[in-house]
Amino acid sequence: MRSRITVTRKKINSLAVPAIIAGIAEPVLSITDTAVVGNIPVDGLESLAAVGIVGSFLSMLIWILGQTRSAISALISQYLGAEKLDEIKTLPAQAIFFNILLSVLVLLSTIFIIEEIFLLLNASGKILEYCISYYSIRVWGFPLTLFVFAVMGIFRGLQNTFYPMMIAIVGASLNILLDFILVYGIEGVIVPMYLEGAAWASLIAQAVMAVIALVLLVRTTDIRLVPRFPVHPELKNLVFMSLNLFVRAIALNAALILAVREATDLGDRYIGAHTIAINLWLFAAFFIDGYAAAGNIMGGRLLGARDYNGLWRLAKKVTKYGAYVCGLLMVLAFLFYDDVGTIFSNDRSVLTTFNAIFFLVILGLPVNMVAFVLDGIFKGLGEMKFLRNVLLAATFLGFVPVLFFTKFMGWGISGIWIAFLVWMAIRGGALVWKFRVKFRPLLQKV
Repeated sequence: MRSRITVTRKKINSLAVPAIIAGIAEPVLSITDTAVVGNIPVDGLESLAAVGIVGSFLSMLIWILGQTRSAISALISQYLGAEKLDEIKTLPAQAIFFNILLSVLVLLSTIFIIEEIFLLLNASGKILEYCISYYSIRVWGFPLTLFVFAVMGIFRGLQNTFYPMMIAIVGASLNILLDFILVYGIEGVIVPMYLEGAAWASLIAQAVMAVIALVLLVRTTDIRLVPRFPVHPELKNLVFMSLNLFVRAIALNAALILAVREATDLGDRYIGAHTIAINLWLFAAFFIDGYAAAGNIMGGRLLGARDYNGLWRLAKKVTKYGAYVCGLLMVLAFLFYDDVGTIFSNDRSVLTTFNAIFFLVILGLPVNMVAFVLDGIFKGLGEMKFLRNVLLAATFLGFVPVLFFTKFMGWGISGIWIAFLVWMAIRGGALVWKFRVKFRPLLQKV
């Protein structure tokens, strides 16, 4: 008989709090680059725009190819709940090897067409030059980031969010330190490198995180990263799960890239304001995503144990705790409404444009919370096909039509963020409906 899995506030928070800290590492890296680069004394506005454009493109690549993390986590947690963990030990190495090989192929294919990529995103002139310079350095951290993501997925499947948190803390702290040292320099010791310094800071931090992740995995688990034959029977399932998430991530990033393209087309101050807004949006998303991670981790295990009552309690509790976090973020955002933008830029035109749309970012937080929390639970349940379909519908039946309608109406950057609100509302609404329809009938009276 399988042991009962308790769904308590203490258990959820023990997973969610470290996951929150780990989850905000990537947006902290982007926010640090944005804040430091936005205050560069030479071409600060152009540098800020370049970081926004390149950051969006790199995030797209990472999110598309990093989906194996969620698939690995879901399968490991389900096998753990079913008390069959020994049967899946060879799978992670095979999955990671495939993922890293794919990332190297993508990296090598993009470095020869860098200029064409950023021309498609409407970068031109000095901004285009800075995009190429920044990307040429940062792209080499791409395989390292995917490796770290995969290892974090393994730890999450094992119900361990502490090690991912430690990896993230070290990486984020190192990146911040190196940003100030390399971007601004140290008089008489290091010459200021400006935008390239920010790129090198991120690359070095990613390399250190990869080494720490490798050491922790080897020393604390029985999982080895040397692929062994025969091919694990779950690899096919993992590949299909990853492919569904791959398509989903393409749709997700289509929305993000279209937003960047439209903001860039509006002018420098608009892409600068959008860069600040999207970094804050992602920061809040990853903050709330800590409870989504707890739902992901525990949801897969509860499904493996066929504990549907526990799964229902889990969904209610993580949504409630996510709402608390969301409320706190909204209060802080409104309290410091006029000051937040100054962290990232000292350009008055950028700040004025940002302040005009910041309220839309804040008002979208509750909708985002519902979508993110349930998204995490559905990943843990292995419902990747449904997640794919929801994102496709939200993007191409919601975001894209609204984006171009608001453009036609001349609503400018406000229209972009209205499209984001519609996008997230469709995602959250569909997930609430599906969870109730699928799992409410399975509840047992106790």
